[in-house]
Amino acid sequence: MAFDFSAAGPVRRSRMKKPGARILYHSFIAIGLLVCSIKATSQETVTMSTAMLRDKIKGAWAAQTIGVTYGFPVEFRFNSARVPEEREIPWYDGYLLETMTESPGAYDDIYMDLAFVQIFEDEGLDAPVQSFANSFAEAEYSLWFANQVARYNVLNGLTPPESGHWLNNPAADDIDFQIEADFAGLMAPGMVNSSIEVSDKIGHIMNYGDGWYGGVFIAAMYSTAFIENDIETIVQTAIDVIPEESDFHKIIDDVIALHDENPDDWNYAWEGINEEWAFTDLGPRGLMNDFNIDAKINAAWVVLGLLYGDGDFGKTMEIAARAGDDADCNPGSAAGILGTIYGYEGIPDYWMQGLDDIESMDFAHTTISLNDAYEMSFQHALQMIRREGGLVSNASVTLPVQTPEVVPFEKSFVGHFAKERRQLATGSGRDRQFVEMEDSYSFDFDGVGFAVMGTAQSLNDEDYVFEAELHVDGELVETATWPTNFVTRRFYLFWKYELPDGQHSVEVKILNPSEDANVLLDGITIYGAEELASN
Repeated sequence: MAFDFSAAGPVRRSRMKKPGARILYHSFIAIGLLVCSIKATSQETVTMSTAMLRDKIKGAWAAQTIGVTYGFPVEFRFNSARVPEEREIPWYDGYLLETMTESPGAYDDIYMDLAFVQIFEDEGLDAPVQSFANSFAEAEYSLWFANQVARYNVLNGLTPPESGHWLNNPAADDIDFQIEADFAGLMAPGMVNSSIEVSDKIGHIMNYGDGWYGGVFIAAMYSTAFIENDIETIVQTAIDVIPEESDFHKIIDDVIALHDENPDDWNYAWEGINEEWAFTDLGPRGLMNDFNIDAKINAAWVVLGLLYGDGDFGKTMEIAARAGDDADCNPGSAAGILGTIYGYEGIPDYWMQGLDDIESMDFAHTTISLNDAYEMSFQHALQMIRREGGLVSNASVTLPVQTPEVVPFEKSFVGHFAKERRQLATGSGRDRQFVEMEDSYSFDFDGVGFAVMGTAQSLNDEDYVFEAELHVDGELVETATWPTNFVTRRFYLFWKYELPDGQHSVEVKILNPSEDANVLLDGITIYGAEELASN
């Protein structure tokens, strides 16, 4: 069975002038937005014009950029909490240009996306995984969490997928690949399994388990959004590729169920998700802490925006942003899905204002602009269509729609549960006071694992590399380097998992102390073999 889009032509832009207007589905609307509901899972091919394919890819990149810009002022300002209604989130003509020039680091998820796009451009669809790993490991831009741990791992000889495995990367469940996986869906329109294959190669460089599932889920939604306009179907199709026994699948199921119970008030679903899931992050930064960079709960906020946004571009972004936590990436992901559905010409004018001012500007740390990204992803999609048996002509493309397959089950922190958080630093923000480490630091704990958080810093303008040893129960278990250089730093100083349950003593030793650099300790997280009893 095939569906022919080619006669429909490209969609036209809605003339909605304010964010409160609503876009309706499954009809030809007076404002001229064409949407056609089709069932991806029951079709072998879908044909659309090449102009429509290009328009959808442009719409995805443009909308993601708009969404990230929109949420940037509240990114991680409200952790495990909603952004209050009285907190205005600005949008005006010139705001995109202002953010691109004054806060280029706001687009870290996009320039990581584009690093992978560039490798496909340079080396083709069969580029080896090490090329993708090197693309960000050797770059000069700042990274955090799973990306930074993976960068350190790769630079120190640990190759993918070991670089992203939770035993080597305590941030494996974090959001990193989830906010970078857009490209994988855009280069595989209607071909969910192909997007998963790309995600398997690249996502395991820095993530594992629920962290990897986040990227698979986002890529699958993008891929499906080329051939399906019903948002609930897009979400369900994507979550169905994630194993049901995973926490990632369970939290998205919870969002869907809460939306079914009360489809009119997103706060109802937010409260249910926050109560059940906000403190389930096992990454060292998030363990027993309201700071939540965990992939699954941020994916829940993406879905919250999509389901309660009712297809309205502004409403979708606002809900995804006001849900809190990673409040720029989440509206970026949600908007990107809508941008794929509606296409570039279907993005409301209110949100397009000022976009043409930045489309020719290179994103920070890249030589790629939005205009470049539009064309590169379009060409990569054509290559993937041909590879998977589809047809490409000057006028149209025929997509070989794939029946999505469930990915293998994997889980981080198996047999590890949150037990204790020892905060060594005091204060917050600029007033935060860390504990300066002497030549050694020791502590005891009862459990099966731990992580030591801190950072090495230079006291002058010269970079320095500390050498350090980790001793557990009197035995040397690891030697590591701690660069003071922010780009090459070791994100977590030391960690050790899968220890026998019981009492342990830990000693960290600096082998080459310096008067020109020091090590600041932030805190320690302790893992137990059993879940703590709830109060």
